Amino acid sequence: MEKQKQQHFVLIHGACHGAWCWFKLKPLLESAGHQVTALDLSASGINLKMIEEIYTFEEYSLPLLEFMASLPASEKVILVGHSLGGLNIALASDKFPDKVLVAIFLTAFMPDCIHSPSYPLDLFFEQTSAEEFMDTEFKSFGTPERAQSTMFFGTQLLASKAYQLTSTQDLELAKFLVRPSSTFVEDLSKANPFSKEGYGSVKRAYIICAEDLGLTKEFQSMLIERVGVSIVKELKDTDHMAMLCKPRQLCQALKEITDEITTSCTINP
Repeated sequence: MEKQKQQHFVLIHGACHGAWCWFKLKPLLESAGHQVTALDLSASGINLKMIEEIYTFEEYSLPLLEFMASLPASEKVILVGHSLGGLNIALASDKFPDKVLVAIFLTAFMPDCIHSPSYPLDLFFEQTSAEEFMDTEFKSFGTPERAQSTMFFGTQLLASKAYQLTSTQDLELAKFLVRPSSTFVEDLSKANPFSKEGYGSVKRAYIICAEDLGLTKEFQSMLIERVGVSIVKELKDTDHMAMLCKPRQLCQALKEITDEITTSCTINP
């Protein structure tokens, strides 16, 4: 049997989280022979910056962009973006399309090349009432010319809409480790659409989490229909935190996507 080719997975967390949320998935991928890099974005995880110091989405994404710039020109990685992290991997794909084998959106906000990068966030906020954010704290800072806002997921929202199928222990871990973050919608709404030559040229895959109560299956499916992807996988009985709720099933889905993409590249170089 032909040995599976080693791939390099780059894991990007969502809002208020950090690289810590991949602690179950990372060893599973590594035990399958793959290289894994899990990054803390700015003001996330153990990154020393504070969210009030960051005004642009590019500043927030800087650890990922610096990592991509450091890769050899010949290396292609698999970007996995969870939730808001979908916008981070879209930005990285736009700037470094030749270094991305596939961008995988895990129950994530996925932009297109027509609208501003805030497009999926705009759709989400249009159909989400204030009550649905429950005990999430929103704050504003900056000046009218340079306005920014932060958000901090409350324990009620985490338990009811993000971790409702995840273990109590993992939920408690999250309560200790989540930090204030931002959607950066003010900045993203003013940015130009991602380019067809950059982000638009990168293969995309989407992993639906069927029981996600934050980014619902209907919302995820709408993004897939509007933006388009090469491969879609669905994880059953999985909440928003797939990497904690069903890490083995997620690992299998990632490997299947990678196998399909690499086979396609071999047949159609």
